[in-house]
Amino acid sequence: MCLAIPGEVVEVQTDRPDLAQVDVGGVQRLVNVGLVLDEGLEPGDWVLIHVGFALSKVDEAEAKAALEFLESIGQAYADELEALAESNID
Repeated sequence: MCLAIPGEVVEVQTDRPDLAQVDVGGVQRLVNVGLVLDEGLEPGDWVLIHVGFALSKVDEAEAKAALEFLESIGQAYADELEALAESNID
């Protein structure tokens, strides 16, 4: 099962504004944010991530609700975090 999971933007790369360091459950990875650049993106913003791409910007309340739900489904969420931890965007 593939999920879109919420992550908090930690830093937008200055040399590559289409990439941002995003924190998902304590795992930080570079994510392609090119699809949401027109919405304005800065540290503290939340995005929904799927296969290394930020699909949409969401507010913090929506992100927290989604995280609570994902944590409640257990293994699928754990698998998604593991896949994120193993991913690498250069």
